[in-house]
Amino acid sequence: MATPQARGVIFIHSAPRALCPHLEWAIGRTLGRPVNFDWSDQPVLSGARRAEFYWEGPAGSGAQLTTAIRGWEHLRFEVTEDPTPRSDGGRWLHTPDLGIHYAQTDTAGNVVIGEDRVRYAMEVATGDAFELQRELAVALGSAWDAELEPFRHASDDVSVVWLHKVG
Repeated sequence: MATPQARGVIFIHSAPRALCPHLEWAIGRTLGRPVNFDWSDQPVLSGARRAEFYWEGPAGSGAQLTTAIRGWEHLRFEVTEDPTPRSDGGRWLHTPDLGIHYAQTDTAGNVVIGEDRVRYAMEVATGDAFELQRELAVALGSAWDAELEPFRHASDDVSVVWLHKVG
């Protein structure tokens, strides 16, 4: 049985200029073909660059792409992988201070929290509503979203909207 093809987006929210060609090389090596990003200045962080790259590859490529570019200092990114008929979607967020957060996503892009994680949150909270809220915020990646949000707004002036054929 052939591995289903997946697609997704790599958002490099901020990278030092000197790191940009290394990111392209690492991502291209993972995808098995050369890639070139359309880099632009990141207005939120002086001297940083940003890029968005739409990728296609075998299901599971999102995790491989994340592994290929994690570990570099001063790098903020997120990788998404859309679900396929035989695999879940995923979202990987990375910041220098928080490291990597992974969340499963559904067909609409919503984060899905598994039953075991919800049970763990309830167990840790021991009836404390504020602790339960904190645990669920961790499971949703709220701290990563809060740190990345100003960097995401840098793409608000991008004129290209990518649509994928549905159905």
